[in-house]
Amino acid sequence: MNATTIYSIGELAREFDITTRSIRFYEDQGLLSPKRQGQTRLYTNKDRVRLKLILRGKRLGFSLAETKNLFDLYDMENSSARQLHTVLALIDDKKMSLKQQLEDIKVLLVELTNLEDRCRDELAEIGADQSTTSSAVANQE
Repeated sequence: MNATTIYSIGELAREFDITTRSIRFYEDQGLLSPKRQGQTRLYTNKDRVRLKLILRGKRLGFSLAETKNLFDLYDMENSSARQLHTVLALIDDKKMSLKQQLEDIKVLLVELTNLEDRCRDELAEIGADQSTTSSAVANQE
């Protein structure tokens, strides 16, 4: 016998440390489609897995539209070569984007390190100038 686990919106919100409003937003965007019993939303394990993938995708830089596109392609009954090529193209685009972001971050880190070094050098000079000035003032008194 296959018992289906049902989750409430509150249970999923607590599990993933997000608000119920976020979950409803994902539903409005077509990313989740819970069953309803009256006004109550009933989420299945499939919805739970999708929510986990949505949140992981966000952390990795996927837009909700990209995630929805992947879900839509995955949900099609029969995978076709065209469908799989589309998924591969989306993956390739995302990889290229992430590689570019990584390069941009590396450049920014070098620039920040250079700025940090200049600031520390100037602070050292200011400190030396202030101690010399303080000594001169103390000697005059």
